[in-house]
Amino acid sequence: MLIPLTREKFDQLIPLIGTGPQYKYYWGNFSKLLQRLLISVVAAAVVLLLRFVLGLNFGPLVFVLGLVSAFYWLWGPVFQASVRNNKCRRYKYCGFFRGRVMDIWITEELVGKQETVNGKGELVIVENREKRINLEVGDETGFTAEYQAPLQVAYKAVTRGQIAEMLVLSNRADLSRIEEITDIYIPNRNIWISDYPYLQRDFFIEVGKRLRDDDDDEYDRPRRRRRPQEDTRRNTRRRNDDWSTEEDY
Repeated sequence: MLIPLTREKFDQLIPLIGTGPQYKYYWGNFSKLLQRLLISVVAAAVVLLLRFVLGLNFGPLVFVLGLVSAFYWLWGPVFQASVRNNKCRRYKYCGFFRGRVMDIWITEELVGKQETVNGKGELVIVENREKRINLEVGDETGFTAEYQAPLQVAYKAVTRGQIAEMLVLSNRADLSRIEEITDIYIPNRNIWISDYPYLQRDFFIEVGKRLRDDDDDEYDRPRRRRRPQEDTRRNTRRRNDDWSTEEDY
């Protein structure tokens, strides 16, 4: 099912300012922290250059710029999360989607490259690859969408036929054309499948509870497994019912 939500709920589900989990996402590893520290040092040095070397004095403005620049390493993740949130908030309409997991498969994606030198002094390019879970979700109307996220051990509990909930975004009031989808929630396992935590999760779960009605009993009935010949749309998908192995984790 797909139920339109008000703009008020939209703004509550995807906040203007980055949340704690979003801040943690953009905080990153030690390398990311060093990058932000370097930016802070360079920015603060530029402010000092304008003030003491070039003799430009703008009073309190220089102090504020220097303070903001020096602490970029701390507030940078909030800024990055807020920018990403606002890209979704530019859509005019949103809807609550509840369907089922139709298919699951695992891929390895190239996430970056590093240049290094081997023992012979030769330049070597090392590819960094990451295992990702891919989900196809859909409902009885024929609507389907695909979502990809970094693989986690907890995702092993996700199987075909389980209920899947998410927020869909559109610029059309009738939601006839979906432009973007958010992280996916599997309620019967309390699992979030997410690359970036767009949603205020507690509020999203509460919205889902309020939208349930008597027709939801249909979603609790087991769904017929698709026959093997029905899984021929994508050669990279697993062909058996056990879509994952221990090696995947």
